[in-house]
Amino acid sequence: MTLKQIYSWLGIVIAIVILGFVGLTSWYTVDESDQAVILTFGKAEEAVTESGLHFKLPWPLQEVEKLSKETFSLDLGLDDTDTVRMITGDEKIIQANLVVQWKIAEPEKFLFESTDPETILNNGTSAALRSIIGSSTIDEALTDGKAKVENEVRELLISLIDDYDIGISISDVKLQEVDLPNEEVRQAFMTVTDARETMNTKKNEAEKYENQQREEALGEKDAIISRAEGDKIERIEIARGNVAEFNALYEAYQNSPDITRERLLLETLDQVLADANVYIMNDDGDTLKYLPLNPNNTNTRTTTPVPSSDDNNNSTATEEGEKNE
Repeated sequence: MTLKQIYSWLGIVIAIVILGFVGLTSWYTVDESDQAVILTFGKAEEAVTESGLHFKLPWPLQEVEKLSKETFSLDLGLDDTDTVRMITGDEKIIQANLVVQWKIAEPEKFLFESTDPETILNNGTSAALRSIIGSSTIDEALTDGKAKVENEVRELLISLIDDYDIGISISDVKLQEVDLPNEEVRQAFMTVTDARETMNTKKNEAEKYENQQREEALGEKDAIISRAEGDKIERIEIARGNVAEFNALYEAYQNSPDITRERLLLETLDQVLADANVYIMNDDGDTLKYLPLNPNNTNTRTTTPVPSSDDNNNSTATEEGEKNE
């Protein structure tokens, strides 16, 4: 074999190797759970999120960095050796555990905006948790305020990560456990909590009794006002009736003064002497005549003639046959 032939075969082999190398470094695949970043001379150009076979320029012109699209979890303070202790707003010490779920939203920023984005996320989570706990009371952190603390930590952490701009998105934040540092402190806190609940119960009972008494007083006040209004209307109507009666009586008096005067006299006697038997005597004749003013008196009365006297005129007398028991 001549030297020329050797060079020819060597060129063919080199060409095959180059073509094979180009083919191997130009095609790449992206799984469904992955995403890729194309690097041109080390600079991030674009992100590839679609799965399948893709083409790029061969190495060293372009490279591919693959990152996961799955959700990651950051566990802050779940281990006993790494429990996060912090001070509340009312200067009490508590320990807390937090889980943050996050994703790589922008892979090019995740790769090149920081040297260790996961450490930044860990520090940002710790800072957000300490900030919110530090502005909350121990009651809020341990009891019914945990959901509020959790939401505030999530909002603050999202704001911090957006400011860092490291290509991470926060999916969720879960406050797993908030507790006191030791058993002695727990017992003291439970005693205080029980006393506070008892106080609230007594307070609620007192407010209930106060409201009940107020409602009863208001009801009685309304009843008194209603009765007073009724009395007022009744008195007004009576007064109007009296005025009408007086006007009618006055008109009758103007028409017949003597008869009206006698009638008023008789009615007054009947009202004043309601329980007495009253007779009006007339001595014009020998027979005794009387006018009973009590219409309900049903006793039998007789009239007896009395002989006239020489010295004086005929007199009038009355005799009552029976009297009321």
